[in-house]
Amino acid sequence: MAAAKKSETKVVLQYGELSVTYDEIVQRMKDKWTGDYGRKIGEIKSMELYVKPEEGKVYYVINEGEESGDYSL
Repeated sequence: MAAAKKSETKVVLQYGELSVTYDEIVQRMKDKWTGDYGRKIGEIKSMELYVKPEEGKVYYVINEGEESGDYSL
């Protein structure tokens, strides 16, 4: 019996001239977490990202409110 082929999904947000993938949005938050906060990726237990393309922002809540803020798309 052959193994089932794994499917791939790519999500792209397009708004005006903006085009950004789901993976890019998540990676930017991880970079912010390690760079700006000096934390390790393994310390993220939950990540909520609210994308507001009309504002050019991503609002975030990490670990149920341990850290929150925003960053530019």
